[in-house]
Amino acid sequence: MPESPEAPEALTYEDARDQLVEVVRTLEQGGTTLAESLALWERGEELAKTCQNALDGARARLDTVLGQDED
Repeated sequence: MPESPEAPEALTYEDARDQLVEVVRTLEQGGTTLAESLALWERGEELAKTCQNALDGARARLDTVLGQDED
């Protein structure tokens, strides 16, 4: 699986999620060396963090809007 040259934090949520799915597929298929597996795992952790940050940001925006509606 070729790695994207983009830093995970520069990706959109959708792009990070899609790349994370590919990382998981590759790891589940096996056939990679230990070094490759570790690199994929690290990339997956970075992508998962990017996705979580995007979701947290979206939740904060919703909470702000919903809080304003209550006022």
